This record gives sequence, C-alpha cells and structure tokens, in this order.
Amino acid sequence: MITSMQNKTIKELLKLKQKKYRKDYYLVETKHLVEEAIKAKQTDLVISTEPVDLGVENLVVSKEIMEKLAFTKTPQPIMARCFIQKNKILKEGKRYLILDYLQDPGNIGTLIRTALAFGIDQVILSNECVDLYNDKLLRSMQGAHFHLSCLYGDLKEIIPTLKEKGVCVVGSALENGRPIYEIQKQEKMAYVLGNEGNGMEKEIIDICDQIAYIPITTIESLNVAVAGSIMMYHFQGE
Repeated sequence: MITSMQNKTIKELLKLKQKKYRKDYYLVETKHLVEEAIKAKQTDLVISTEPVDLGVENLVVSKEIMEKLAFTKTPQPIMARCFIQKNKILKEGKRYLILDYLQDPGNIGTLIRTALAFGIDQVILSNECVDLYNDKLLRSMQGAHFHLSCLYGDLKEIIPTLKEKGVCVVGSALENGRPIYEIQKQEKMAYVLGNEGNGMEKEIIDICDQIAYIPITTIESLNVAVAGSIMMYHFQGE
C-alpha cells in the first residue's frame, strides 16, 4: 500500500487533475465508471484502498491519498486511470449531434448520454466547449463517452464537410426558424445546439441547411439538454 504523497506515481496521478497535464491520461472515479472503463478496455490502472482483481494493474493506496486524488469530497474507494483517445476523425454516419460553445458540464453530459441512447453516430463539440475530461462532465456522462465517439474541432470546417457528405445540418434557433415538425426527416442529419445563454453563433447559423425550433407555451425557452434530447428523439434514424 502506498501511503506517501511523495511517491512518483502518486505525483503523476495528481497532475491529471489539471487539464494542462491531461495529454495521454485522465482519471475517473466511482465503481460504475471504473467498470465501464474496464469493459471498454480504456484503462490500464485501477487505484483502490483495498486490493481488487479486475484484470488490470491495481495500485493500492491509503484513504488519505485517495481523498487527495479524488474530485469529490466523499470519494468512493476506487478510481481508474484512463487513456485519452487521440487521432479522432469525422466518422461516416447518419446521425450527428453538434455542440456550439456549450459551457455547462451537466448539459453536455446529459446530451452525450442521450445521444448514445438515440443512436447518434458521433458527437461533435466546438473547440470552445468544456473539456471532455472535466471531472463534472465525466460524472454526468456516466461512461457514455466510452461507447460513443466525441470529436472536438472547428465547426466552420466540420459542418461544410458534413454537408459535402450529404448530411442535412439543422440548427436550433427561434429567429428565422421553423417548427421541428415542419422539417422533413432525412437519411443523414446533424443537429446543432448553441450556448446556454447566447444560443448558436451567427456564423454557424448561416452555414446550416435549415433552422428549427421546438414550439412551446407558457415559458420562454427550454434547457439546451432538454431541447437537444427532444430533437434527437424526433429525428432519430430508422
């Protein structure tokens, strides 16, 4: 059992709590996320306060060290070091979710989980979105990112590429938009959701094929995760 904070491995693991050091690895905590990481073959090290046999290397540490490594105030006694997936490319698919400048980890996590549920082939995030390996986002995704491709990039380059591949890109906005039930379902579709406070950037709206909105009454707008979930359900593929 490792009890010293001066241990070289512990020092390296602690660095992973900061985005600037997450080049090759990141940390997940909770038994569920560790199990999902192992199932997806996305981890090479399990950190725990008691010995466990899960088929990968096990580093046993004191409770005090686990508390320092963990992101939560009352951590579970198990974590995992996971691989950062590199060299990601735009997938050939029929359904895409595009996130433009979203900043709330809870919203992004909910959307990625819903995307997995409704058969989205790839989630595309603008470079300004929250880091995928942010601890709050990881907890919100509940392991969905292990099973669904998530790609960061410049939407002004990615959207035209999708359109060249025959993908109908539908933005979400009230201004100059049509109710979603008036938008014809296409074989290949992508749905764009904008920032929680400001919506989609005008440059992105201008390169979409169509603009849609969800007709509602009594309130002004829906939470972006709720709106995105409705769109994914409404336009889901066969």
